[in-house]
Amino acid sequence: MVKIGIVPTQIDDMKESISRAYPEAILAAGGLPVLLPVTSEEKRLEMFLSQVDGLLMTGGGDVEPALYGEERLPVCGEASPERDAMEFPLLKMALAKKMPVLAICRGMQVLCAAMGGTLYQDLPTQFSAEIRHSRMDRPADPIHPVKLLPGTKLSEIIGTDRLEVNTRHHQGAKKLPDCLIPSAVAPDGLVEGIELADHPFAVGVQWHPESMQARYPLHRKIFDAFVSACEASAAQKPANGR
Repeated sequence: MVKIGIVPTQIDDMKESISRAYPEAILAAGGLPVLLPVTSEEKRLEMFLSQVDGLLMTGGGDVEPALYGEERLPVCGEASPERDAMEFPLLKMALAKKMPVLAICRGMQVLCAAMGGTLYQDLPTQFSAEIRHSRMDRPADPIHPVKLLPGTKLSEIIGTDRLEVNTRHHQGAKKLPDCLIPSAVAPDGLVEGIELADHPFAVGVQWHPESMQARYPLHRKIFDAFVSACEASAAQKPANGR
């Protein structure tokens, strides 16, 4: 069984926690979820990655705008310096190792920003209010469709060109770096899926498939494909160690 490192979704009062939906989705796909302790020490991050076969970047608070070269606006939400300090180097290390990565919601935003892209600090005021993307009242139900772009890994995984998704975010990808390609787009034009070119599996989605996979099989396919990519990657490692 492959081990999937998961970053915490919340850090407060010396406690680190995670939404139960993430490990449940990994277990349902046949992987073993491992919660990674919060740290920004490079040696510890390297050690973490040496013990897992894939990395799951979770949702949560906003990314600090300074990390993508912008000033903080009043509409930006609370950031987590501890998560930023851990996730940016951790993600870059994992990608450099060609380790499979699944980045969800904030995780997709970190993937965009870490690779040189920028974010909308608040969609209603900076992008569009056509779709209310922050729907906390229906966190696990379909709210709007996304168009899956042909020729992308995400389109191949889902096997269709349209997917109904939930939505509970107020930020989103603004400018993608050249190394990232869009894979899903909302009806208002917001990019809701990205993937890293020339990488075995580095996929980001703006919605929360972990909250939908138990009832909606198309969303389960994302975790099945992720765990399968981790198994394929693990099979290529030397038998005497990582």
